[in-house]
Amino acid sequence: MIIAGLQKLTLLDYPDKTACTIFISGCNFKCPYCYNISLIKSDEQSSSNISEREIFDFLKTRKGKLDAVCISGGEPTMFEEIVGFAGEIKEMGFQVKIDTNGSNPDMLRKLIKSGNVDYVAMDIKNTPEKYPVTIGVPDYDISPIKESISYLLSHVVSYEFRTTVVKDFHTKDDLLLMANIIKGTDKYFLQGFDGLKETLATNLNAYSETEMKELCRCVREILPCTELRGI
Repeated sequence: MIIAGLQKLTLLDYPDKTACTIFISGCNFKCPYCYNISLIKSDEQSSSNISEREIFDFLKTRKGKLDAVCISGGEPTMFEEIVGFAGEIKEMGFQVKIDTNGSNPDMLRKLIKSGNVDYVAMDIKNTPEKYPVTIGVPDYDISPIKESISYLLSHVVSYEFRTTVVKDFHTKDDLLLMANIIKGTDKYFLQGFDGLKETLATNLNAYSETEMKELCRCVREILPCTELRGI
């Protein structure tokens, strides 16, 4: 497991908490609109990578100042070591949030059952039919995604679902279908796409603020809990 980055303070990544965010290198998806291009490969050693010891030394200085630690990626659930890593952070007195694409429900269960995770944010990429093109993996079997959704909907841990909405991949009808798939959740965020950031694919388009507000209004007819983020 390679730690590729550390954001020392965030007021956005963990709801109602002051936190830092740790970025794990490596992802099994290749979403065309991904901002974290450098984190897709898990085997790239770099002088800028951070050791676990450096992370723990930093966290020692943040006791009483930070409430929580977000573990993002990449895709953290690709790595068996993530359970122990999260456990050490919990032992230091921090709450732990995991960002995941939901592709590894077994690891998700393991993390939650270990008691080392307090909050999960799972990306819902698109409708079942559009998942492969949206994640850049042809013929992808979304069974693990459905399994992770079902597990989180059982409210075994505090969680949210979220979708980064890209004009090239998501229509209003797509979002309505996705809302029905996760019906029963009490937290769903539609995130605005930033077309100015570097992404895997070029020339992708963002919805305007007005369009995003209208999409959110439509989705709320199915999921009243839906909120906008990054708008």
